[in-house]
Amino acid sequence: MLHHLTFCGCTPLRKLILAVLPVLIAVFVMIAGNGLLNTLIPYRATVEGFSPTMVGVIGSAYFLGMLGGTWTAPSIVRRAGHTRAFAAYSAIVAVAVLAFPLAVSPFPWIGLRAIVGFCFAGLYAVVEGWISAKAGASHRGRLLGIYNVANFSGSALGQQTLRAFEPKSFALFSAAAAFLMLALVPMAMTKADPPPLPAKGRLVISELWFFSPVSIVTALLLGLANGTFWSIVPAYVQRLHLGPDTVASFMTFAIIGSALTPYPVGRLSDRFDRRMVIAGMSIAVMLPEIGLALTAKPSLFWLYTLGFLVGGLITVLYPLMTALSVDRLGPEKAVAVASTTLFIYCLGAIVGPTLVAWLMTTYGDRALFIHNALVHIGITAFALWRIYREGPIPHGNKRSVDAGDERPVG
Repeated sequence: MLHHLTFCGCTPLRKLILAVLPVLIAVFVMIAGNGLLNTLIPYRATVEGFSPTMVGVIGSAYFLGMLGGTWTAPSIVRRAGHTRAFAAYSAIVAVAVLAFPLAVSPFPWIGLRAIVGFCFAGLYAVVEGWISAKAGASHRGRLLGIYNVANFSGSALGQQTLRAFEPKSFALFSAAAAFLMLALVPMAMTKADPPPLPAKGRLVISELWFFSPVSIVTALLLGLANGTFWSIVPAYVQRLHLGPDTVASFMTFAIIGSALTPYPVGRLSDRFDRRMVIAGMSIAVMLPEIGLALTAKPSLFWLYTLGFLVGGLITVLYPLMTALSVDRLGPEKAVAVASTTLFIYCLGAIVGPTLVAWLMTTYGDRALFIHNALVHIGITAFALWRIYREGPIPHGNKRSVDAGDERPVG
C-alpha cells in the first residue's frame, strides 16, 4: 500500500503523490489535448492529400518549435514562476490549435505546429521540473513513472476523442483546445508550493555531459525514434487502408501500453543502476519493432498487439533518462535539466520524422520500424559501454557530487 512506502527516511510516496496531485491532474487533461492533436494532424494531413514527406516535415516542425521552447523555458519560468508560465503557454497553444482548421494547407500547418511545439516545451519543463524537484533519488523513478501514467492515460483519452467527430470537421480541433484550457484549472487552484525557481535561466548541456553522458546520448537517439513513431505512425496505419477507427485503436493500444509500464520500470530503476535498465528496455523494444518491420499487412490482432508492446516499451526510456539526469545534477536544477534533456531530444526529433518519411518513400513503409530498431541498438550499445568503462555507480542512483566525487559516472 502507498501509505507504507517510505524510503531512506524521506517523505512517504503517498504524501509526495498528494503534493503533486494537481500537477498530475493538469498533465492528464493537457496531454488529452496533445494526444488528440498528435494523431489528428498527421491523419487529417493524409486525408487532405499532403505527401508523406510533407507529413514528416510538419512532424519535424513540432520538434523545431520545441527546440526553441526548451532554450527559453528556464528563463521564462524564472521570470514568471511555474504557475503563471504554465498559464501563458496553455493560452497560446490553445489559440494555435484553433487556427489549424482555418488554414488547411501545408505551410501554415508547419508554422502552427512549431508554435505548438514551442509551448509544449515550456509546459513539459514546468510539470517535469515540478515533479522531479519534489522527489528524492530513492523514489524519483517511481514518481516520474506515475507522472507518465497520467501522461499516457490522458493521451489514450485524447485518441478516443478522434472517434467522436468527423475528422474533417472543426470539432476535433475545438476539443483539443478545450482540453488544453481546462488543464489550467487544477494548476490555478492548487495550494501546494511550487519548487524553487531555477537558479539560472539557461540550459546545462556541458554539466549533463560531464556527469551523465548516457543521458545526453539517450535523449538524442530517443528523439530520432520516439519523435518519428508518434509523428509518422498514424499516417503509416492510415496507408494500410483500414479506416480511421483502426488508426484511433492502434494509437490507443500503444498509449495504453505506455500508461501501464512506467511505474514498474521506474520501481526497477530505483533499485538498480538506471543505465542498465535503459539498456534492457532498449533491447526489449527492438523485438516488436522488428515484428512490425517483418509484417507487410498485419492482421488487426497482430497490429494492435505489436502497437501495445512498442508503446509500452518505447516511452519508458525518457523518464528513466530524466531520473538519471536529475540524480546527477540534483533537484535544484530540475527545470534546467528538464529543458536540457528535451532540447537534446528535439535535436533528434527534428531530423527523425523527415528522414524516416524519405526512407519510407524510397524503401517502403516498413523502413519506419527498421530505423527505430537500429536506434535502440545504438542506445543499448552506448549504455553498456559506459557501464563497462565506469563500472557500477558507487552510490546507487545518487549523483557522485553528493559524496564529493567529481568524476563523471555515466
